Amino acid sequence: MSAAKKIAVEIAVHTLESAIAAETGGADRVELFSNPVEGGVTPSEGLITVARQKLARDIHVMIRPRGGDFHYSDLEFEAMRHDIAAAKRLGANGVVFGLVNLDGAVDVERTRRLVEAARPLSVTFHRAFDICQNLDNALEDLIFCGVDRVLTSGGEKNAIDGIDTIAQLVRLAGDRIVIMAAGGIRAANLHQIAQATGMREVHSGLRSTVPSPMRFQNRKISFIQSVPDDYEQLIVTEEDVRKLVNEAGRV
Repeated sequence: MSAAKKIAVEIAVHTLESAIAAETGGADRVELFSNPVEGGVTPSEGLITVARQKLARDIHVMIRPRGGDFHYSDLEFEAMRHDIAAAKRLGANGVVFGLVNLDGAVDVERTRRLVEAARPLSVTFHRAFDICQNLDNALEDLIFCGVDRVLTSGGEKNAIDGIDTIAQLVRLAGDRIVIMAAGGIRAANLHQIAQATGMREVHSGLRSTVPSPMRFQNRKISFIQSVPDDYEQLIVTEEDVRKLVNEAGRV
């Protein structure tokens, strides 16, 4: 592949230190979110503001009012509209969201409204796409809505399992929308996924667990009901990002 066709690497981060590690490691952009335990929700204005001050690369902000499914109430939708306005005001380059109807189809009406609200920012429809009942139809709906990019593991647990579907989506998308592969992508499997699918953008969390530096730990109290526990932290390391970026440059 020519240099102009280099795979773009997006790293999902929920801390400022991880955001800086992603940029230093060579990532093309970061997706900024909070609460990885719930799969990510909208980050605070403070997190967006300081990330924008510290990073030169593009920042795409997740717009998700809660964990769980992606069918939102009118109140939640109103909150999403306000969060998009805040992301624009604070200097984000893009927003990331996903809305799905009860029948497993894209919520076309409200997706279009959020796309319009987000402009001129870039718009990514996240892996809510993967829970849609028919991915081909969902892709056409997102193209109709004016979405720029779709994040997908091909409707499977990870990109390796969904590799054939991702390839089909890339062919169906053509030049109309970007397919960004996601789900368990690492330097070790990037070449296989890229060669099999033809995708040119990749999204990865690359999270590692490290112990908390707290010297005193009261193990009788827990505020987290899953891994990591209160005395562990999820981080992104510059080394892991650089490995993925270097592999992306060789594909």
